[in-house]
Amino acid sequence: MEKYMIGMDMGGTSIKFGLFTSDGELIHKWSIPTNIDNNGSAILDDSWNSMKSKLSEMNISTDKALGIGVGIPGYVDSQTGVVHEAINIGWKNKLITEELEGLSGLPVFIENDANIAVLGENWKGAGNQAQHVIAVTLGTGVGGGVISAGKILNGTNGMAGELGHILIEENGAYCNCGNHGCLETIASATGIVRQAKEAISKYPESSLAKHYETNKKVTARDVFELAAEGDVAATSIVDRVSDVLGHTFANIGVILNPEKILIGGGVSQAGEPFVNRINSYFQHYALPRVKESCEIKLAELGNDAGIIGGAFLVSQNMAGN
Repeated sequence: MEKYMIGMDMGGTSIKFGLFTSDGELIHKWSIPTNIDNNGSAILDDSWNSMKSKLSEMNISTDKALGIGVGIPGYVDSQTGVVHEAINIGWKNKLITEELEGLSGLPVFIENDANIAVLGENWKGAGNQAQHVIAVTLGTGVGGGVISAGKILNGTNGMAGELGHILIEENGAYCNCGNHGCLETIASATGIVRQAKEAISKYPESSLAKHYETNKKVTARDVFELAAEGDVAATSIVDRVSDVLGHTFANIGVILNPEKILIGGGVSQAGEPFVNRINSYFQHYALPRVKESCEIKLAELGNDAGIIGGAFLVSQNMAGN
């Protein structure tokens, strides 16, 4: 009898789902809006109702499902199944595994959303099932996940891999975590826009300044496009971001010694030229034995990484069932 797995990736705006065969083939994906009213009290009911409806629609009985793997944006204890805090969806000290298992009657496995994305990327994407992998997501913020010896590295209380909050710049820009000068304040899309606005006054004749004057706004994508055209202001920002990331990866290299560093998220859409620039700084800063064994690559799975990682969690935990 064919068995199936469900991957689930929660976000503050939408919840993504994927239905997979037992060998990890994605056969259907869908999403629903995230209802964050009343501290997200309806999220699990909404999620299971959607999954149950989809299984019925596809003529798959619940007993053919091996389990549900869930990525959650917050501080997650994967061993106890507790979400200590997920600010974007209003959860605090919530017993996710217990509650969702009670609703579904299925085994449930949870992880932080960045961790689940690196699991997916390593299983079916650019990681190619490597044993030592770091994934960095450059989006509105900067996320990270670490696989060491084939397993997610969580640390004592789930904080391992919070790469966006590595301190880079003393007395730097304020970060949402409460510190100043975190990697997130420089290498995220938000950080790039902040630097662009600062650069406009420094380079008032630049294409970047003229773009802002015309459009009354600027995006990270605009910065990369203008840099590709040779604009001095935009180029200085892209170079600064690349330098900081290359330097950070070199430092991480002597702690974790990864074989692959995968770069994803919206900012990664700048593509190979951006990755090549980061890599050139990494080559400059890293110790020889670190850089000779490490490849920096673009992630491949995009928004599907989370649901694929959710399926991997089920596969990993239910092997042989």
